[in-house]
Amino acid sequence: MNPQGAAIFLINVAFSIYIFIVLTRFVLQLARADFYNPISQFVLRATNPLLAPLRRIIPSWRGLDIASLVLVVILIIAKVLVLSAIHYGSLPAGLGPQLLLYTLRELASLILNYVFWMVLIRVILSWIAPDPYNPMVRVIVQITEPIMAPARRLLPDMGGLDLSPLIVLLGVQLLKILFQLH
Repeated sequence: MNPQGAAIFLINVAFSIYIFIVLTRFVLQLARADFYNPISQFVLRATNPLLAPLRRIIPSWRGLDIASLVLVVILIIAKVLVLSAIHYGSLPAGLGPQLLLYTLRELASLILNYVFWMVLIRVILSWIAPDPYNPMVRVIVQITEPIMAPARRLLPDMGGLDLSPLIVLLGVQLLKILFQLH
């Protein structure tokens, strides 16, 4: 039995879930999604305790919720520091520059993975044709449409076959390869 491994797992999962929720708040605002949707309301309520004080310090810029991105960065750094402290018993020396580079790479990877999974979920949902008024379906469509619409305009008419998800997914994978993100 390894209690240290269990603690690392649980802390990693807790941080990852909350980082996902905060990133979702940023994306919802970026996509101008319906904030009266129950999913959006959950995201707002879950992120407000940490985000409200940060918003007093960091204003929005051109409609972008910069405070949400800053909170994601802070959470990534906190996650690394907490997990390092548990794993090594203390923080490794000379962590500053490496931590900044890791955080930026992790943020880029998170955003690309977020887009990848949202588009993939939308593709799977299109196969099973769920209720279009389902709150989860509506949020996923609202999040992915700003990304898929430009790809759709690039493609010729395919007689009702929408290949825009394929273009977006290939683009995400290409960016991950170019920037060597995991």
